[in-house]
Amino acid sequence: MSATPEANPRRETLWRIIFLSDTRPGRAFDVALIVLILLSVGTLMLESVDELREAHGRWFSLLEWTLTGLFTLEYLARLWVVRRSWSYALSFFGLVDLVSILPSYLELLVPDTHYLMTFRVLRLLRMFRILKLAEYSGEANVLLNALKASRRKIAVFFMTVMTLVLIEGTVMYVIEHDENAGFRNIPQSIYWAIVTLTTVGYGDVAPVTVLGKMMASVIMLTGFTIIAVPTGIVTQEIGREMRGAVRGPFRRCRECGWQENDPSARFCQQCGTRLEM
Repeated sequence: MSATPEANPRRETLWRIIFLSDTRPGRAFDVALIVLILLSVGTLMLESVDELREAHGRWFSLLEWTLTGLFTLEYLARLWVVRRSWSYALSFFGLVDLVSILPSYLELLVPDTHYLMTFRVLRLLRMFRILKLAEYSGEANVLLNALKASRRKIAVFFMTVMTLVLIEGTVMYVIEHDENAGFRNIPQSIYWAIVTLTTVGYGDVAPVTVLGKMMASVIMLTGFTIIAVPTGIVTQEIGREMRGAVRGPFRRCRECGWQENDPSARFCQQCGTRLEM
């Protein structure tokens, strides 16, 4: 949370309204801010519809600039009331607040960049504070820790999949490129392998030879197995985190790598090696 402002009654009052929700004005400010964010994102989505933009483009533009002006004033007010402006500006929410207003001004130089204002939806994360959802941070930490613990396994899995699609794409290029324009080069063939392996199947490229169709069938069947791997990895880590939250942190055996030894265990439950204290 941002540091409280220096001793100044007016700034302190404004700081409590903007950054806290323990008073009626502060809660009203946060609720109004959420409404404006939803209105801004909704307006941007409606403007992307050609018929609505042609019929009401002027009103959309007026509303967007009005909201951008309000968000700009709010951002400047946040910088003014905090004691360390740069600390807030470089914080997560400070950067989100800045990114939410920059696209409107950037559009003056680069057309259509104002659609990036959909990043304003990230500001709805403040609802966790407004709606008193901080008590769920423990559950969020379980998921975050599980993802962190899975990152190496998922990285190895990802590299394995990339190696696989590289080989499969190259093989399909060799099989199909003479008779199928869709496999005119290896990068295009790798794209097809990724689409097929993930069972997306856009259908823009398809094999025409018998051998190519057989190879495609193998890749499709392999895809069903591969998709389940990262889900299983993360699920296992989530289960380990939940058990650890109840029973305490597990101890890892340096000999065999088993990570689920009981906190009070002196020997590894898998290999019997003495655990380091």
